[in-house]
Amino acid sequence: MNRASIVLYHLCRLALGGVFVFAGAVKSQDVTAFAGEIANYRILPYTLNYLAAATLPYVEVLAGAFLLANRKVRPAALLVAALNVVFMIALASAMVRGLDIDCGCFRAESATTPAVALVRDAGFLLLAVIVFWLRGGRMPPSRPDDSEH
Repeated sequence: MNRASIVLYHLCRLALGGVFVFAGAVKSQDVTAFAGEIANYRILPYTLNYLAAATLPYVEVLAGAFLLANRKVRPAALLVAALNVVFMIALASAMVRGLDIDCGCFRAESATTPAVALVRDAGFLLLAVIVFWLRGGRMPPSRPDDSEH
């Protein structure tokens, strides 16, 4: 793998990992409010809103931490990509149904429309695909004991 690909890999990995650790940490601070934001999408039954709000932030933090630590990168990138696909489907559904809601992605003071969040999530999906694809190449391990590809 050439030097430019290695730099691209690390930049994408660190950016994506940082975003997901931050987003998960913010959501975990007020699970009840986050459950309300999930409920605004009108997709899940009432009790599943709380289950999603109680688990999703920790899944995001864990996946982001693996990306930041450069460990289990391909599974973490795949999980982040899958989460972004789910987020994009929910956002598109809100747009099609004319729901004027905050995406619930970060803090309340950084509220965004579903359209803006959809574009942003498409960017995160692209980063996850780049990380997954580049990590699958013949990149040297970051540590001597890191044999994952």
